Amino acid sequence: MASRLLGSLLVRRGFHYAWVMVALGNVNVLSSLGLARFGYAMILPAMKDGLRLSYAETGWLATGHFIGYLVSSFVAGLMATRWAPRRLILISLLCLAGGLAATGVVTDFVSALLARTVTGLASGAVYIPSIALTTFWFAPHRRGMAAGLQTGGSGFGLILSGLLVPEMLRRFGPEGWRHSWVILGLVVGVVWMLGLAFARNRPEDVGHRPYGAMADAPPPLAGPAHWGEVFVNPALWGLGALFFCFGFSYVIYATFFAAYLVGECGFSPAAAGQLWGLVGILSISSGLLSGTMADRIGKHSALAVVFGGNALCFAVFAVSHSSPTIVASAILFGLAGWGVPTIMAAAAGDHARPSLAAAALGSITIMSGLGQAIGPPIAGALADRTHSFSESFLLASAVSLIGCIGSVALRPRSRQAP
Repeated sequence: MASRLLGSLLVRRGFHYAWVMVALGNVNVLSSLGLARFGYAMILPAMKDGLRLSYAETGWLATGHFIGYLVSSFVAGLMATRWAPRRLILISLLCLAGGLAATGVVTDFVSALLARTVTGLASGAVYIPSIALTTFWFAPHRRGMAAGLQTGGSGFGLILSGLLVPEMLRRFGPEGWRHSWVILGLVVGVVWMLGLAFARNRPEDVGHRPYGAMADAPPPLAGPAHWGEVFVNPALWGLGALFFCFGFSYVIYATFFAAYLVGECGFSPAAAGQLWGLVGILSISSGLLSGTMADRIGKHSALAVVFGGNALCFAVFAVSHSSPTIVASAILFGLAGWGVPTIMAAAAGDHARPSLAAAALGSITIMSGLGQAIGPPIAGALADRTHSFSESFLLASAVSLIGCIGSVALRPRSRQAP
């Protein structure tokens, strides 16, 4: 009822309810990525000390999250072809809030691993259907912009975690990391209430057409959805390989960002949090910028640009401990780092019928999740052996460079290809 009334009001004022869905998608991404995943980077140093974990164990905690994310990305994508996306998102948000709060009461590595895995499962089940909803609410030539606006939620999550967590650590001391997880869970609970009140599955539910759709536009592909269409699509396999490179490389940077600054570069936790907050501020526009660039120069060309920027960012971070170069790396990551997921979300929808958009995005996200699952323990073990994260960030740079080269090599010949 609330959404239909709001939809009628927006129509009278010349607005489209699709923008409400973009706003909800933004806070869903804030919850599933900005808080559940990137909040870990800010909480990691204090949590490591509180539970007396090694860097390898903290890497495995990240892996537990990403394995859960990997599994749910695949399963949620398939479930979204049978379940209403709104129902799936609301159930997953509740599970996410519980997983975050549970992480604040863990007592050892095993319980922490379990809590992080549950959080990962819920994160993927929130993210995939939220992004895939743009297929229903926006015409094809508007989906990249919509996906870019939604992925800005990652940046808002970075800002929130970068400001909130250091304050919790200052206020509550050694137990501040526990309070941080509980507070993040409460924030996700608020997001759930917003979704319950305003989220809807399709424009028809509030008397609208997809935003940007022409009156004489041809209908989308009809017929029953066959999952096999996704699994035999070579374009999606190529996108998945590139997404693996992104997942493996960026997660090393994001996971050990604060630990590197505090442990090796002489930053205070508050200063590291402020710099992470700067990354979040810049990354708000990252998805929109990359989505617009992809519409103008092609998705694979845009991927090559973003991958190249990430490779440079990670290399600079690895080779210098000076504050100016570290800040430059953070700025570059903020501007470029979130471009790949945005472009992937738009590209996956281009290669599948609307009813399979979530399954297509879920299938390539598996590859990103696989990279994110194996990246942190490899980087953590390398740091334990070398007593530095520099080699880990150089590894991330090399894999990102492979993604840059692969984006060019896999670029479709047709100028109109995604």
